[in-house]
Amino acid sequence: MVEQKEVRVSTTDPDSGYMMREGKPEGFYYLDHRTVDAKYNLITDVFVTPGNVHDSLPYLDRLNRQTKRFGFKVEAVALDSGYLTNPICHKLKEKNIFAVIAHRRYHPTQGLFHKWQFTYDAERNSYTCPNQQELLYSTTDRHGYRHYKSDPEVCKSCPFLTKCTRSKNHRKVVTRHVWEDSKDWVRENRLSKAGKKLYKKRKETIERSFADAKQLHGFRYCRLRGLRNVMEQALMTAAVQNMKKIALHLAKQG
Repeated sequence: MVEQKEVRVSTTDPDSGYMMREGKPEGFYYLDHRTVDAKYNLITDVFVTPGNVHDSLPYLDRLNRQTKRFGFKVEAVALDSGYLTNPICHKLKEKNIFAVIAHRRYHPTQGLFHKWQFTYDAERNSYTCPNQQELLYSTTDRHGYRHYKSDPEVCKSCPFLTKCTRSKNHRKVVTRHVWEDSKDWVRENRLSKAGKKLYKKRKETIERSFADAKQLHGFRYCRLRGLRNVMEQALMTAAVQNMKKIALHLAKQG
């Protein structure tokens, strides 16, 4: 019998979604996914989803919509850690868009080696453990993860066994997504000089845009119920913010 996940539904606004995030208030919310231009801080896209929709899910579709509708030639993007997924990294690299995405903190099992302590060899398509033993490629699952497995006969006499795995058959398994190279490329961008400069700019653009909307335009709360009404409020708020930005820019030009 397949266990079904319980989905909470609001009795007053069924379109909203129940959000549970670390450091965020728990409850029924909507999420505003917006894109901001780095040069003039103009909002170029707004899209509202229920609060239980992950940030990364609508991103690629919204990016494609902007480039097709407005003809944008996107050179670089700066995103927070919620967008650090294999599909997003792969597509941005494929489009030759310089991508900087914040590091996501992982919580591995306490007392065991971290994955980064296993060295990947692209030529041999294998991993090497801290005891310099090789984990060979075994299979690729339907989610796109390659499985690399150790030799249990070697592992059972390894002095690091208790720090490596708790499996009963003494076999260590390390997984790597088929698009993991794209994620490594994004990590290298983040640590580069240009990447650090670009991500620092993010605080002055998208974060400032949300802060202004909440502080100056009553965007902390939804004025009406229903996804369509919330989307209308988000679009109107963004339009007002853009008008102010354009007016300020034109005033500077005299």
